[in-house]
Amino acid sequence: MTDPRHDPPPTVRQLRLVVEADDYDAAVAFFRDALGLPEEAAYSGGDGARVVILDAGRATLELANPAQKRMIDEVEVGRQVAPRLRLAFEVDDGRAVTERLVAAGATEVAPPTVTPWQSLNARLDAPAGLHLTVFQELRTPEERAALDGFGTDA
Repeated sequence: MTDPRHDPPPTVRQLRLVVEADDYDAAVAFFRDALGLPEEAAYSGGDGARVVILDAGRATLELANPAQKRMIDEVEVGRQVAPRLRLAFEVDDGRAVTERLVAAGATEVAPPTVTPWQSLNARLDAPAGLHLTVFQELRTPEERAALDGFGTDA
């Protein structure tokens, strides 16, 4: 085990996903107002240029091989639907957030479903052409670590 006091400082401070939204106002209303991502900053420029930076909490980068991507689609939706990129948002109440997002204009691809990894996951198509998973963890990380198939590659 390494001593964290001697680990080098992280070189990446933030993961920022930049998405071009043809209907900017609808995308802002969906992600800021319906999903509840707080506005961190907003800028405008000439020729109608606009951008908003929304705080999505802690960011991770999930890398999956094609077999894993197919398996996740099968478990969550029952068929292959996800494009190469899919956003996933952890929420406290997966059913309520799914209902709120559908009311705000998302299309439900698959309703909230309990997965083998013990989370409640729903799939949605959202503004700006984004495919989403909204997920609620049903077990603690310690409880999940005791399940077969969980752990790290380390």
